[in-house]
Amino acid sequence: MNSDHGYYVYMMQSPSRHALYIGVTSNLEQRVYEHKQHLREGFSATYNTIRLVYFKRFSDIRSAIDRETQLKHWRRNKKEWLIQQMNPNWRDLAEHWGEQFLPGPSKT
Repeated sequence: MNSDHGYYVYMMQSPSRHALYIGVTSNLEQRVYEHKQHLREGFSATYNTIRLVYFKRFSDIRSAIDRETQLKHWRRNKKEWLIQQMNPNWRDLAEHWGEQFLPGPSKT
């Protein structure tokens, strides 16, 4: 296994702060970009969860999935507490991510 490879559990929040989405991915930057651009249908697109407010890296997928499952069963106030520990100002941790996924200038 490549030592640089990892898996991420992450939380996205809507601008209104009402909705929280919890997911797992092996490519956090790409997945956050997909959230921000609404490239996949479902909860995240419906509730506009475009702000990355929490993430944690894991070395194996089973641990990441177990943590995702655990977080999804937590009450809202406990999820908010966890976010507060990593991100006290609730800022978008990926505010400037995604430029590498945007189409470049035309070469014609």
